[in-house]
Amino acid sequence: MPRNNQDRLESKPEGGSEAPLQETNSLLNYVQPTEFVDLPTKGKFYSQEHPLHNVDTIEIKYMTAKETDLLTSKTLLKKGLAIDRMLQSIIVDRSIKVQDLFLGDKNAILMAARISGFGAQYSANVTCRGCSTASEQHFDLSEVHVKEADDDIEFTEDGTFFIDLPKTEVKAECKLLTGKDESKLLAKAKKKEKLKLGESLLTDQLKLVIVSLNGETERSTVENFVDTMPAIDANHLRIEYEKIKPDVDLSYELECDGCDVVSNVSIPFSTNFLWPDR
Repeated sequence: MPRNNQDRLESKPEGGSEAPLQETNSLLNYVQPTEFVDLPTKGKFYSQEHPLHNVDTIEIKYMTAKETDLLTSKTLLKKGLAIDRMLQSIIVDRSIKVQDLFLGDKNAILMAARISGFGAQYSANVTCRGCSTASEQHFDLSEVHVKEADDDIEFTEDGTFFIDLPKTEVKAECKLLTGKDESKLLAKAKKKEKLKLGESLLTDQLKLVIVSLNGETERSTVENFVDTMPAIDANHLRIEYEKIKPDVDLSYELECDGCDVVSNVSIPFSTNFLWPDR
């Protein structure tokens, strides 16, 4: 919700009585409005040292021309840093780093920034699962809700949680992925593409998600297990992780113009999500 700019402009002298506002150009008195964004994690998964530990909202500034410049910077776009730099610029608490945010919280901030910067209306092409007809669909981003973590989830002081694997009966201690983890995955994927190696997104992700296996934290042991774990365990771990992971719920009910089938789709992120004029 936006803060009251008038309250932020008013000042009082040491005596406690109100001092009259100086007559200056109103444009110079303008204070950038802010809003508070609900965090899907509710701050539960951050360590005690993190500024968002047990904090359920984060204050962000509305996007300005400065942030638009960041989003259109050719250098930042080429390096894949444009969105992170924009998000870092609008976070009010400078001690909070985008790379340390869990991905669900990062997505919630990104959605709020898009709405405040370019409005809630968003159009993208969607392919019907029933008849494969592609059509432009219009989404109202203000209807997007947050998927919070289940209150029944037991997690450690470090914000980790456990998933029991059905086939090997191994107890996997897992963590939520952060922006830093996401950058590692993207960098590894680009490197493999450059070297013309096969894709391994699922295993690479699981290697970052898993903290320990039956208490064993040795990284080589964890990575070797992931490479050889039964498919039923890998699939179970992926599904359970997605259920537990707090995030922005991008599911949207649409009716196909071609076959009139109503289906639940995931809002796609096309180039005009943050670059509507491109």
